Amino acid sequence: MKQVHRLITRMGKSRFPVLILGETGTGKEVVARAIHNMEGRGPFVVIDCSSLVGPLMESELFGYVKGAFTGAHNQKLGLLDAANGGTAFFDEIGELPIDMQQKLLRVLQEKEFRAIGGTASRTSNFRIIAATNRDLSREVEEKRFRQDLFYRLNVMRLRLAPLRERPEDVPTLINHFLDRYGNGHRVPDDVMQMLVEYEWPGNVRELEHTVQQMVAMNSGPWLSLADLPSTLINRQREQDAPADACSSSSLPGLAMPGCSPASIVPLADIEKRAIMEAIQVTKGDRTMAADLLGIGRTTLYRKLKSYGV
Repeated sequence: MKQVHRLITRMGKSRFPVLILGETGTGKEVVARAIHNMEGRGPFVVIDCSSLVGPLMESELFGYVKGAFTGAHNQKLGLLDAANGGTAFFDEIGELPIDMQQKLLRVLQEKEFRAIGGTASRTSNFRIIAATNRDLSREVEEKRFRQDLFYRLNVMRLRLAPLRERPEDVPTLINHFLDRYGNGHRVPDDVMQMLVEYEWPGNVRELEHTVQQMVAMNSGPWLSLADLPSTLINRQREQDAPADACSSSSLPGLAMPGCSPASIVPLADIEKRAIMEAIQVTKGDRTMAADLLGIGRTTLYRKLKSYGV
């Protein structure tokens, strides 16, 4: 995070194009806004390339004049007009169709464009920051992204590593989100350790939502393992599962060829162990335990009775 902050500071002092690379949820828009705010000059306009389709894309970008098409009762300024004097942030630019890539390239080269139905050229002086979760170099090789546009965007580049590659940042991020959403909430060491070891496939966005859910479930001050979302607990168990040949089968208790019969664990024992772990994690809350296990509460009561619990 310190390295990213240094790059943000450096990039914020210039007006060169910036290309931000990273998986979904790594905070690309947050970084783009931080770069823009270093100067604080003009508006910050977000252009979500994944949500613009067909004719809507061109009219949203360039605007249109009155009477340009059916329903165009008034003139409308486009997003590029709105970004004049500031920053145009093209989010998920890898989703931009080839024909729109050509038109965007011309805008970046000439600093002018025409609204749909218009004859006069319009100008807009903006800085472009683009972000994508795709490998644009590969997209260029496979002819899905224009090479000339890639070179135009790839002047200053910043890659945001996924959270699983920087677990040392997790405690800092958790404390940041607790300051934002919590009410004096704190995280004990065992919960923090589990959160640090988790791989976070949804990256910072998933971490933020997890903290929100935990705070909503607990009045404080100490958060517990029982406050963790059930999806996170289940994925963590899969992540921590042994990878040896005898346990790699997709069916619990089923030995792989070559394994000793002694390594086979009866299904009833596996079921009982899972139920008791759920009861322990939820501190005896049987409704929550049933939810974690994916079974009905009545079923859970019946199985506990059969175990003599």
